Amino acid sequence: MNNIILIIVIITGIVTYISWQRRDLFSKLLFSPYLIFKNNEYHRIITHGFVHANWPHVIINMLVFWSFGSVLLVYFDIVWDSFGDMLFIIFYLLAIVFSSFFSLFKHKNNSSYSAVGASGAVSAVVFATIFFDPWNKVYFFGILPIPGIVFGAIYLIYSYRMSKRGSDNIGHDAHFWGAVFGFFFPLILKPQLIQYFINRITTIPL
Repeated sequence: MNNIILIIVIITGIVTYISWQRRDLFSKLLFSPYLIFKNNEYHRIITHGFVHANWPHVIINMLVFWSFGSVLLVYFDIVWDSFGDMLFIIFYLLAIVFSSFFSLFKHKNNSSYSAVGASGAVSAVVFATIFFDPWNKVYFFGILPIPGIVFGAIYLIYSYRMSKRGSDNIGHDAHFWGAVFGFFFPLILKPQLIQYFINRITTIPL
């Protein structure tokens, strides 16, 4: 495991565990658009990404982050050389912020809405990895191997439809916008990568 990945996983685990012991801290770190606007508590836009609701929540997020993040770091180091590691950290933090923006304004007057977790940022990591290697297999539900680009399309459609339905307690908006951010982030920094992506997507492995 790369040191950067390990540090992020450890920090997330420690902050999450401590917040479970201190509910006042948990309340101060969670994502609450209403309190962000009412009390100017802008730190919540980032801190909520380091707090999780329970063990399955943090373990699944960090396992997926470790799995895809380790691969993505290799691509970052190849494309951006010595700046790759620092750029990965910046990318991850920006992904937490960007994935929350839609919900920030959607729920700014809803005092009962709150959210925690790094799911939006993890989605960004997954989709940035798909950008660099669109035909690499992603194990759907950890079992069924399907090409990353196919998984990505299914994931976006599902997240969008579930966001519209709003019938569960999952941050589908963060999943969707985190994924979008992750896919386009490499292109924003280096537009020339569009040719790389076209070459990869048009070369279907046998």
